[in-house]
Amino acid sequence: MKRLLAFLILTSPSLLAQEAAQPVYVSEAPLPKGWPQPGPYNEVAEKQYPEYRVAFTKGGSGLSFWTLFSHIQKNDIPMTAPVEMPMEAKDGGMKKAAMGFLYQNTEVGKTGADGKSVEVKDVKKASVLSYTWMGDDSEAEVKKARTALEAALEKKGIKAESFRLLGYNGPGTPRKKRTYELQALLPTS
Repeated sequence: MKRLLAFLILTSPSLLAQEAAQPVYVSEAPLPKGWPQPGPYNEVAEKQYPEYRVAFTKGGSGLSFWTLFSHIQKNDIPMTAPVEMPMEAKDGGMKKAAMGFLYQNTEVGKTGADGKSVEVKDVKKASVLSYTWMGDDSEAEVKKARTALEAALEKKGIKAESFRLLGYNGPGTPRKKRTYELQALLPTS
């Protein structure tokens, strides 16, 4: 009995540390209507997304973020998570081609151009393969996620129509606590 008690006392701190190290999504804004939570972490999962409305601008930089933030403020559109970034292949890797702020549902706002920089559109429902991680959106992390997705796509014998990166947290969340999903959009049947 003493040995069992000693074992439990000695292993409990390491078990607690393992539990504490498990990624946990920190929500900063509501998800659009019908969107699944991010995850599971560090594995590929198939997910279904409903039709949704999104305001897009070109590029994936801080300037893109502020362009979209200005758009939702001006039009009284509440902030949601995630921010969507369509990806394009470049030099063997991937880069952010655009940035989108998602609306709560397709009843909020209206589609069409808002000035020269923002286009609001409805996106059809989609099936995706998704890889979620906690940390930053570095080239290394995106490559790791893409490798996992491409292996799953090959196993299924299909090609992705495109890829998108979803970022769930803003600058107020420490980089190591931010949640990202790289998604391979599956062909529609």
